[in-house]
Amino acid sequence: MFENQNADDVQAMMARSDEFRRLYQHHRELDRQVEEAEHGLNPIDDMTLHTLKKEKLRAKDRLTFLWEHRA
Repeated sequence: MFENQNADDVQAMMARSDEFRRLYQHHRELDRQVEEAEHGLNPIDDMTLHTLKKEKLRAKDRLTFLWEHRA
C-alpha cells in the first residue's frame, strides 16, 4: 500500500500520526498473513481468511481516508 507515493511522504505521515503508523503496520501484517494463507504457507479456514481480508480492507479504507485528509 502507498507504493505509488513518495517514500519520504509516507514516512513523514507515519512520524506525524500514531494512528496512521499503527494502521500501516497492521495492514502490512494482515497482508502478510493473507498472502501466506493463499499460498498454503499458513493453512487457515475460509472463514478466518475472509475475516482477515475484511479487516485488511477496513484498515486500508481508514489509511486512505487519513492520507487524503492529511494536513
